[in-house]
Amino acid sequence: MCSRGGRLRAHFAFGSPERASSFRFQPAPLCRGLPVGSQSEERVVLFPEGMIRVQGTGQKILELCDGQRTVQEIVTVLSATYSGADPTKIREDVGNFLDALQQKRIVDY
Repeated sequence: MCSRGGRLRAHFAFGSPERASSFRFQPAPLCRGLPVGSQSEERVVLFPEGMIRVQGTGQKILELCDGQRTVQEIVTVLSATYSGADPTKIREDVGNFLDALQQKRIVDY
């Protein structure tokens, strides 16, 4: 989902995972998602300082960042989607991914 230097970070810049679980993320005001190609499910996100390509689970997380769902609700949806995955690992990965996007000002809470 999101890595820096080949290793996932295990903390949240916006607080502890327990506290952050209640945050409701939404796209930042100046960010826009656009499909890549005419029939692609892959998307790019344009933000003031650049562009990132999102796909797979990262794209699903961004779709769930609607300002209504909490981080814990996003983790619950992903845990149901990926039933064999460890919910603790999902929570950590979601938190790290949202942390990275929040630092780039792609999502707000």
